[in-house]
Amino acid sequence: MARKIMSELKEKVDTLSIDEELELIDHLIHKIRTAHAGLPPRRKWSEICGTAPHPLAGEDAQAWVKRNRRESDKQRGR
Repeated sequence: MARKIMSELKEKVDTLSIDEELELIDHLIHKIRTAHAGLPPRRKWSEICGTAPHPLAGEDAQAWVKRNRRESDKQRGR
């Protein structure tokens, strides 16, 4: 449904004048900024690097994945 609407909108935008296109862009920017104004800013990975809880510290990532999969499989098997 959304693809059909998007396709229709794109066709209709092609018929607009430059001023109308700019007005539409302004409207969309305002709408997006308003919708996302209350969301907290996204954190950078560099800010949270090294903050993993104790079980992850010093353990090889692949070993951790394998161990957790085994544990999950055992729990599902019960």
